[in-house]
Amino acid sequence: MSKSTCIVTTMLLLLSYAFARSSPAFCGMKQVRSFHRSTSLMLNRILFDVSEIENSDPDEEVNAEAPMATFTLPKDDYRTIHIAKILGLRNGDYLRAGTVINPSDEEKHEFAGLLTDEATVTWLPVGKIKKAEPTKLGDPPGSVCISIPHPPRTYLSSQTSSSDEIPRVSLLLALPRPLQLGRILPMVAQLGVDELILCNAMKVPKDYFGSHIFRKPEVLRGLLVEGLSQSGDIRLPNVLVTKRLKIFLEDELDDLFPPDEAVRVIAHPQRRNDESAPMRMTDVKFPMDEVSGKPRRILVAVGPEGGWEEPYELDMFTSKGFQQVTLGTRVLRSDVAVVSLLSLAHEVCSK
Repeated sequence: MSKSTCIVTTMLLLLSYAFARSSPAFCGMKQVRSFHRSTSLMLNRILFDVSEIENSDPDEEVNAEAPMATFTLPKDDYRTIHIAKILGLRNGDYLRAGTVINPSDEEKHEFAGLLTDEATVTWLPVGKIKKAEPTKLGDPPGSVCISIPHPPRTYLSSQTSSSDEIPRVSLLLALPRPLQLGRILPMVAQLGVDELILCNAMKVPKDYFGSHIFRKPEVLRGLLVEGLSQSGDIRLPNVLVTKRLKIFLEDELDDLFPPDEAVRVIAHPQRRNDESAPMRMTDVKFPMDEVSGKPRRILVAVGPEGGWEEPYELDMFTSKGFQQVTLGTRVLRSDVAVVSLLSLAHEVCSK
């Protein structure tokens, strides 16, 4: 290598080093926020609570041009951010929206269960932002107003003829770790359950019931709504928390799930030395099949990651008419077991 070539190479290396030292990352300066820095919620339907309604006009004949209902979301609301960053909607664009149905409400609101694919977006810019559209970085320009149109562009879920409106599957789940429960709840709502019973078990530590998810009901509801938004559904499951499993099985089970209306199933790993033929979800017997036209309903009991306590808890469930099924000899995490079992349960109920 010639002397001149060595000099040029050295100068290039020095320039590269000087440039690297002057870069924001090297100097400890704050870098520009990455668009995909955090995981975004993929919402296939923007859901609202009926308490968020600002203005409502149920009578179309009074003012046909006015929306039936309007919702205004602040700039920092996750739904506003999703509309701006992910959907990139501008004034006048349509989006899918709906209002949540909570079966536990004593009185159903007249606007609970609204569904529309033609809700209108109107941006309300604030500060120095003048354009009523997302910024170049995808940030919302301000709050956003969502207008729900009058029928027939909007309808109540009860007006549909779908037989799958109310899920036929319910879940009895031994309480997992709080962090894991936060992952499971949206999955349960996505797949759809009618009743969700969170219960104690011999392998469940008592301090799990002190989680912030139970101290703040809005957190639990928010996780379920997240799952509904993903699936496009609007019906929340009934949630029951019980710290005494035995008392629940003896006093409340038959009222919630009459034996002649719902099949009861308990899932438990198969032991490797068990020579008996394993029972799968597809082998579950439905007595209601003998009654013409009666839909199948099923309650699936899923235990802790170590399984239900043998033989005490298994015998307790068996005495209450639960059929024991298995996914094999593998011991699965609670979230994997729940998703697998609920998917199979929906499949057998659809037959």
